[in-house]
Amino acid sequence: MTTSFSTHLSPKATNVILHAFDWPYSRIAENAEAIAKSGFKAVLVSPPMKSKITNKGTQWWQRYQPQDYRVIDNQLGNTADFEQMTTTLKQHDLLVYADIVFNHMANESDLRTDLDYPNAGILQDYDEKEEYFESIRLFGDLSQPLFTESDFVQAFPIENWKDPWQVQNGRISSGHEDPGLPTLKCNNNVVKIQQSYLKALKLLGISGFRIDAAKHLTLEHIQQVWDEKISEGTHIFGEIITDGGATKEEYELFLKPYLKDTRLGAYDFPLFHSLFNVFEKGEPITDLANPYSVGQALANDRAITFATTHDIPNNDVFLNQVMTEHNERLAYCYVLGRDGGVPLIYSDLDTSGILSDNGKPRWLDTWQDPMMQNMIRFHNLTHGEPMHSFDHSDDLLMFQRGDTGIVVINNGSKENTISLPAGNYMDLLDMDGTLIETAEVVTSGKACPDNNNNDTCYQIRLPAKSCAMLVRT
Repeated sequence: MTTSFSTHLSPKATNVILHAFDWPYSRIAENAEAIAKSGFKAVLVSPPMKSKITNKGTQWWQRYQPQDYRVIDNQLGNTADFEQMTTTLKQHDLLVYADIVFNHMANESDLRTDLDYPNAGILQDYDEKEEYFESIRLFGDLSQPLFTESDFVQAFPIENWKDPWQVQNGRISSGHEDPGLPTLKCNNNVVKIQQSYLKALKLLGISGFRIDAAKHLTLEHIQQVWDEKISEGTHIFGEIITDGGATKEEYELFLKPYLKDTRLGAYDFPLFHSLFNVFEKGEPITDLANPYSVGQALANDRAITFATTHDIPNNDVFLNQVMTEHNERLAYCYVLGRDGGVPLIYSDLDTSGILSDNGKPRWLDTWQDPMMQNMIRFHNLTHGEPMHSFDHSDDLLMFQRGDTGIVVINNGSKENTISLPAGNYMDLLDMDGTLIETAEVVTSGKACPDNNNNDTCYQIRLPAKSCAMLVRT
C-alpha cells in the first residue's frame, strides 16, 4: 500500500537543521539566539521521553532505550525543561524537531523477565511522587503500564542483517549473550499509544520528527503511525542506513521500498557514500555533478543531506566512515552549496572522544565555527536558486546557483586557476586561519587571458583540496 498523503518538503522544511545531539534541553534554550544568528532554521533534539539510566553514567545510547512515552524524564531534562526549550526556540523563529524511538523499548533483562513497560519500580515511583509526575505527564494514565507482553514480537536476535524479515522482527543486540532491545509489534494498542505521544509533542510545538531505526520498522507500522492526520504540517524523515545508492543490496532491500511506499523523507546515505568516495577515496568529483541521475542521491524533496551522523563517530562499526576533518569541510561545502535536500549539521558535546586537528573535541560546538556559519550563509542566500553545473573534471567541480552564487571545489592535488562568468564576487570562505585554504583573486574586471572577445572575467587561484563559495557583489 502506498500512502495517499504527501509530506514533501515545504519551504520551511528546506532550511538547515542543527542536530544538537545529546544536548540538555536547557543548554539548547540558552543558545537559541546564537543558533538563530548562525543561520539555522531548525533544531533536532534527542529523544524526549523517559529513558534508561544505568550506573555507567550519562551515555548517549541511554536516550535510545525508552521506558515510557507519557513523561519526559531523562538526563537531558524533563517535560518542563522541554517545554521551556520549545517556547524559547519559537521566540527566535526556530523550528523544533524531535528524535522518535518507536522500534523497541529498553533492555531491562538485568532487572526482570517480564515485558511490562514501564517496570514495576517506575510505576511505584510514579505513585510515590504523584504530584511531580502528574506535572510532567504528556498523556495517559500513569498508574497502568504503557505496554505489556502482548505488545512485543517473539524474542530472537537479528543474525542476518540482509534479511528484511529478521531486521524488522528481530531484536537489535550486541550478540547471542545479549537479550537485546524488545521489539514492539504493529498492533492497534501500539499504534494508538505512539500516535498519542506524537500528538502530545505536536501540541508542545514540535514541527518535525526523525524516525530512529526506521529500517527496523515494517512499512505497515510506519504507514499506520504516521497517517495523514499525524503527518499534516509536519516534516518527517527516517533513518535507513545503507551501504550506498541504487544497485547496492541494502538500498534495494530497505531504502527503495520505503521511498516507494511512503511519502516521507530519508537520510541521504547514497549521497553520503558518494561524498565519502570522492573526498576520502579519491574517486572523480564528476560523480557529484548530478548524483541523483545515476541513483547515487535521493530526490531533492525527500533527502536529508549530511557529512556525518551521530552513529558514525559513536559506533565502532561505522568508525571507518569518519572523514578527515579537512575532507568533511569539503563535503559540507558541497552539501550547503548545492540545491536540493535539507542539510543536517551534527554538533555534540564530545560523546565520541575523537579529537580535531587542533586537539579539541572534534564535533564540540561545531555549529559555532565561523567557516560553517558562512557556508550556511551561502545556503540561505542562494536558497531557491536553480543549480547549474558548468565546469567539472576528475578533480574540479564548479556549479552556479542562479545569478547569486558560484561554488568551486578543487579536490585535486594541484592548484587550479579558474575563470568565472563576468562580474565581481566575494568569497564567503575567505577567512584567515581556517582549515581550508581559500581562493586568491588573479584578475577582476579585466579581459580573460585566453578570451579573444575581450570579455571581462573574474579569475581565482584555488589551492589543492580547497573550495570557494562566491556571491556576486
